[in-house]
Amino acid sequence: MYVAVKGGEKAIDNAHQYLAEERRGNADVAELTLEQISEQLSHAVSRVMAEGSLFDSELAALAIKQARGDLIEAIFLIRAYRTTLPRFGYSEPIDTAAMALDRRISATFKDLPGGQILGPTFDYTHRLLDFALAAEGLTPEPAEKTVETLDADMPRVLELLNDEGLIEPAVKEEELADSSVGDLTREPLEFPAGRDLRLQNLARGDEGFILSLGYSPQRGYARNHAFVGEIRIGEVAVEFSPEELGFSIEIGDIKVSECETVNQFQGSKKEPAQFTRGYGLAFGHCERKVISMALVDRALRWQELGEDKVAPVQDEEFVLSHSDNIQATGFVEHIKLPHYVDFQSELELVRRLRANALQEQMEAAE
Repeated sequence: MYVAVKGGEKAIDNAHQYLAEERRGNADVAELTLEQISEQLSHAVSRVMAEGSLFDSELAALAIKQARGDLIEAIFLIRAYRTTLPRFGYSEPIDTAAMALDRRISATFKDLPGGQILGPTFDYTHRLLDFALAAEGLTPEPAEKTVETLDADMPRVLELLNDEGLIEPAVKEEELADSSVGDLTREPLEFPAGRDLRLQNLARGDEGFILSLGYSPQRGYARNHAFVGEIRIGEVAVEFSPEELGFSIEIGDIKVSECETVNQFQGSKKEPAQFTRGYGLAFGHCERKVISMALVDRALRWQELGEDKVAPVQDEEFVLSHSDNIQATGFVEHIKLPHYVDFQSELELVRRLRANALQEQMEAAE
């Protein structure tokens, strides 16, 4: 603590009180409710849930409110709270093929079985400030729902390529033989890491960092041109198998975003030329995040696919160790805390080196 600077614990208590005042802002302005944050800042809520590894929109909204909109601080709060929760077990793998879709698009095939669903997206909006939103109580016209007119059967886009043997299988035989999946929330990350842990790490990773890494192959670092095979956003059922029942039961629905990319692969002595996959999945509506995840996931598979390691995005240790914004925040921000003793020792060292150098100059001049 800054005991010698501003009065110790009393100063810290005052800082906490000041922080609460700043968080509340002008008391004449109505206070934000958790429902308002959850409903109207849904992208921020989705990011906090994804990087905090906890699907609960109300808690994510509370964390955003408490953190004054600082999403990394909110993610920190969610992760800390998450450690206090009991663990009942592991749910069954979710079936994203059975997703109740809000959005489903492909950049590789125009005419898809089941059709394309644009859903809620900024893709076709003009990036101009809409001052009409400044009017309180503005209610938009309800959108025309077209989902009902679409085919019920919406197969995965990449399976169209798989039917012709043009893309690697989603799960390889050796992966089927080893069905164990690691848990990054309970075990420390070790290298080399399997793809299961890599994807968990990327799902929890900082969106901006993952975005920048995903951008790098598109600029030529570990060049590997990617097409978005399919993006799916919607709700999926979560099932859990209690030991006392012996069968799975549905315990609720969660909203997720999923992306599969199609990447070039020249082939090798063992494998013919074909397309390969990149994959991303995260809580909530996190489209940019899962696209970036898929790009980075594919880049990290260089060794498995017999490619050369030529770029930072392919360095597993670099990517996975630096993607966690909570760890990064801890290390970066800790330097603002008192380091009086450390600095004094370095200060004395610099003074001694300067004195020695001056002495040597004087002796050389004589």
